[in-house]
Amino acid sequence: MRTFLAGLTAAAFVLALGAPAFAKTETVKGQIVDQACYKMDKSNTGKDHKMPKGDTTDCAIACAKAGRPLAILTSDGKVYEIAGGLAAEKNAKLIPHIAHTVEITGDVMDHDGKMMISADALKMISK
Repeated sequence: MRTFLAGLTAAAFVLALGAPAFAKTETVKGQIVDQACYKMDKSNTGKDHKMPKGDTTDCAIACAKAGRPLAILTSDGKVYEIAGGLAAEKNAKLIPHIAHTVEITGDVMDHDGKMMISADALKMISK
């Protein structure tokens, strides 16, 4: 029994180390959005958002500065949460690009049904 558990633990460890290998490198083009506010109201794609208590100016910027997840929204409606170096330091590299169209090349993975892209840099397409 002890040998079986040790083998099972070793196999789980090897699979955990191999998990990043399942990510595919892709280039995703879309608009940077505040993920939570976009999910709440699909019209919340800019910096200002419609909230239950009324319109909120620069809502996306305030949420990003608080460290809330930003995402890239593609033209076909797919949403990829942005992770990695781009999201470091409470989205410091992303905040200037909120509501802009960008291109991000990075590791794309499905994390419990939620698409994520992990990257360190982006390419500005349009404001």
